[in-house]
Amino acid sequence: KSRAFELWTEAAELGSTRALARMADSCYSGKEVKQDKAKALRHWELAAMQGDARSRHSLGFVEYDNGDHDRAVRHFFISAGMGYNESHKAIKHIFEIGHVTKQQYTEGLKEYQHAVEEMKSHERE
Repeated sequence: KSRAFELWTEAAELGSTRALARMADSCYSGKEVKQDKAKALRHWELAAMQGDARSRHSLGFVEYDNGDHDRAVRHFFISAGMGYNESHKAIKHIFEIGHVTKQQYTEGLKEYQHAVEEMKSHERE
């Protein structure tokens, strides 16, 4: 294990979702540690359950690559609803190729826009 991975592990044990996400990225790619996609999924799932939109998005891509488009879209909707732009883009792409209905796309867009507006109003306070 690299020193970075050790530090991320310590940070994750202290509650850092960002550290969990970094650990997942490393496990998935094989950088910093030996590649272990199952472990990567567990780290992303933990981070996603703790509210990390990027980890939720990563789970969506894994599901999409595995052919489970419905499950992927659910992950993308959740992270788009948290204001994660990359998930909004993914939903748009999936809509364009026909894996999401117009109604689903419209609902996802509304959730994304609402989340972005919420973030802007909190920034003004």
